[in-house]
Parts: sequence; structure tokens; C-alpha cells
Amino acid sequence: MGLESFMKEEIQAYNSVLDLIGNTPLIKLQNISKGLKGNFYAKVEAFNPGHSSKDRIALYILEQAEKKGILKPGDTIIETTSGNTGFSIAMVSIIKGYECILAVSSKSSPDKIDMLRTMGAKVYVCPANVSADDPRSYYEVAKRLHEEVKGSVYINQYFNELNIDAHYHSTGPEIWNQTNGRITHLVACSGTGGTISGTAKYLKEQNSAIKILGVDAFGSILKSFHETREFDKSEIYPYRIEGLGKNLIPSATDFDVIDEFIKVTDQESAHTARELAKTEGLFVGYTSGAAMQAVKQYEANGMFGTDSNVVVIFPDHGSRYMSKIYNDEWMENQGFFDSVQEENPKKIEYVK
Repeated sequence: MGLESFMKEEIQAYNSVLDLIGNTPLIKLQNISKGLKGNFYAKVEAFNPGHSSKDRIALYILEQAEKKGILKPGDTIIETTSGNTGFSIAMVSIIKGYECILAVSSKSSPDKIDMLRTMGAKVYVCPANVSADDPRSYYEVAKRLHEEVKGSVYINQYFNELNIDAHYHSTGPEIWNQTNGRITHLVACSGTGGTISGTAKYLKEQNSAIKILGVDAFGSILKSFHETREFDKSEIYPYRIEGLGKNLIPSATDFDVIDEFIKVTDQESAHTARELAKTEGLFVGYTSGAAMQAVKQYEANGMFGTDSNVVVIFPDHGSRYMSKIYNDEWMENQGFFDSVQEENPKKIEYVK
């Protein structure tokens, strides 16, 4: 190729990290699924530039707000988050030139909170174990900040229908195309409910026989509400998993498109996340461990057959949990090491 021809070739580059959002890979699980009936595939959302599925809703909601004239140059974006949505909103805000204020649950790992500050967001850490209507809850703090900050827009992912739409237009079509329409079951965690609801809505429109299997945490009310349509406060108690379950009913959850829920424990979810790293080379987050743990429990209940094609969504990356489930001291302090699940690994040995 001559110099003149070379100079005419376009430089192959993306305009910004926002162009990398979506189109995450589907990876066949080869080892952790041994002994389970069916074929299992992970939709690995850590391949988004912000390392989580929340990149999808951050970009979609903000761009829709811009189109409708709700967001204007110089505005401030306010949001409640357990960490991942906040990081994604902060990332999108940097590119688009908005200020960002985040009300964060104290249950969020220190790693997540440090990341939010690094991305230029102003962070308010709010106590996790208070009721949703408590003035100290991150829901109420975000509402107060929205009232106080002039030119602010409150995203409110838990009650924003665009949360569902973002996954209806991206995650759902991607999974359908990646499986060539052969998906039989979707397993996904539910927090705000946007991921499972939007993805399920699209998949059910393509094939109503696809089973949508939700994952909830012990201490959360989503499974109970799905089964009874009643708010049972007795279901609520503190738990450790971030981004999974709720102590309120988000309108961003479409319970009608979810066929079933199963609950997972903090301990088993933590160990399953660690198992994914050791067996599949997938360094994924706490909720990904919860999703895979749910797959094991659903399979044990006879949910899948040998011809089942099960897609499980892994929402985020393990780097967000270095001070928690990937920290042996934290695991030991929670009482999570035992002879049944996993013994405490040997300490690091330093050569002198």
C-alpha cells in the first residue's frame, strides 16, 4: 500500500466509551454446569465499558431525557444506587457534560463508593437498614436533593419505565439473536426489575413459551409479592447481596412477565461467584454468583431438561467486590467459610 492510499484510510476508533455499550458476549458455561441438565450460557454484562448492565439504562434514559427536553446543558443528574447505576450515570455524565449527585446505600462495597468519587460524582452514603420512607433512606435523600438543587433531574430508576425499555430494545434482542431464537429459559436477578422485565418482555413477544425465572434474596419481598400481590413486611430483614431484591415494590418490575422466583442466600451466592472465577475464568460480581446459584437450585427442582438452552445474566464485574466476597477476611468475618461450602484458603506466603 502506497503512502497516499494509506493516508486515505480512515482511523478505526470509537468516538467515546458510550459507543461500546451493549452487544455483550454470550459465553457457554463448560465446567460449573457439569452434572446439570441442559445447556447453560452466560450473558456477561461486565464487557460493557462501565463493567455492568446498568450502562444500558444510564445511556438510554439520559438520551431519552435529552430528546424530550427534560435534560439541558449544565443540568445536574441525581440518582439512587447500590453502586453500578451510579457509576454508569457518572460515566455518561462525564461524556455529556452533566454534574452528577448520587445517594448510595451503605451496603455498597467501599470499592464501588471509591469508584463513584473517582468518576467525579458527589456521593451521599445512606443507611441501608432503614425503611424506604425513612428520611435517611437513599430514596428520600435523593428526593430531598432534587428539591434543593436547582436544574436537577432525578432519574429514579426504581419507578422509571425507561428502565424496562432500555433492556427491551437492547438486552432482549441481543439474547434472541445470539441464541438464534433457541433460548428456552432466562434466569436473571431482580432489583429495580428493569433488566429482567425488559428482556423478558421482548423474549416473550418472540416466543411466549420461554420461561422467565427471577432471582430474589432472603430478606427481600419480591418473591412473596410475585406470588401473592401483597406487601408482606415480615419478609424484610437485612441481607448482604447488593443490587438484588428490594424492601419496596418498584414499578420498573413487570411481575406479569416473570414466571417464577427463587430465593438465594448471601453465603451460597458468595461462594458461587468465587466458584465461577475458579472454574470458568469469569471474574464476576455478587449478583452474578446469586444468578448462578439460582440456576443450580432451579435445576435441582427439575426446571430444566437435557435440551434446555438456559441464558443467565451476569450483571457486573468482580472488581467491585474486592473488599467483600473476594476478600478472605470479610468472608471469614461473615462466617461464610465452612467445610461444606469452602474452607478458608491459605494465607498469602511471602518469600523472605
